[in-house]
Amino acid sequence: MRDVWHWVFGTERNEGDVVTRRNAEGVGGATNAALFGEVLRHYREAALLTQEALAREIPCDRSQVAKIEAGTRVPSEQFAKRCDEVLDTGGVLTRMWRKIDWYPEVEHPDWFERRVEMEKVAVSLREYQERFIPGLLQTPAYIRAMFSRVAKGDELEERIRARLSRQPRFLSDDGPLYVAVLDESCLRNGVGNPEIMRDQCAHLLGVGQQPNVRIQVVPSSIYGLLRPRHSMSLIELPGERWIYHESLEYGYLNNDPTLYARYSRTYDVLRADIPSARESAALISDVMKGYEHHAQERAERGNLDQEQLQRGQRRQLHRNRPRYPQRRPRPRQQEP
Repeated sequence: MRDVWHWVFGTERNEGDVVTRRNAEGVGGATNAALFGEVLRHYREAALLTQEALAREIPCDRSQVAKIEAGTRVPSEQFAKRCDEVLDTGGVLTRMWRKIDWYPEVEHPDWFERRVEMEKVAVSLREYQERFIPGLLQTPAYIRAMFSRVAKGDELEERIRARLSRQPRFLSDDGPLYVAVLDESCLRNGVGNPEIMRDQCAHLLGVGQQPNVRIQVVPSSIYGLLRPRHSMSLIELPGERWIYHESLEYGYLNNDPTLYARYSRTYDVLRADIPSARESAALISDVMKGYEHHAQERAERGNLDQEQLQRGQRRQLHRNRPRYPQRRPRPRQQEP
């Protein structure tokens, strides 16, 4: 164990030691994600657990554990904490996660860059969103499904990395206050497929348990609510307050105190009139179960279609077999 600590952190492990390396590159040019994966694999194998067994304890899909160990997926802080608990690491993975700069070289669109810079120092962020899950709450699969409509190859991968790079600060235990009010259309608007939406709902339920995160849903069944005219964000910085909203290609920032006060009032009244974060979690859970049902039905239909195809192929093979004349027995002649 001590050798692994020295190999990863370049120092001996003593009480009070913390991770000091934050390079984008690790030992032998390995990425931070790959280094984290190697350490995770070491502790998992030391605990005599398979990837599938660890996934059951987290809980998550085995493929998620495999991708994190391979360095192809960035883990969440919750994942690191749970692994520390299951593998009894003494908190090594969580400390490593917090010290790593997961996205050292990410580029955002010019018109969005100022918003990103604000998020790095924001004291609090309150959002109202329609139709789509906010970027800070999106899963990698959801992001990929969204951006694959407009980007391919390296551009697609860069957009995914850029969006994910904004999440760690807000989804950590000591992150700024983050309140997301989602119109129910965010949950019902299918992106990708039922499996992606099911996992996205599960992700909302998970991050909604963070001490600094609150997620509330505006049910479509409630009438007469005073809502913002469009999706928007209220960003509080040290000594500054900004309103942000965007179109397809541009972002708009405004720090007019009167306008901020009016939007903030509308936001707070809406939050008071809708279900609480706990009640909203029940709604998200119900929607997730619906996606699970759709995913199961789709899988069953796929199996049925495959079975029907195989039957059709067998019938076709039977019809195409060459036919040979069959010899019929001659009738016996009766003796006189």
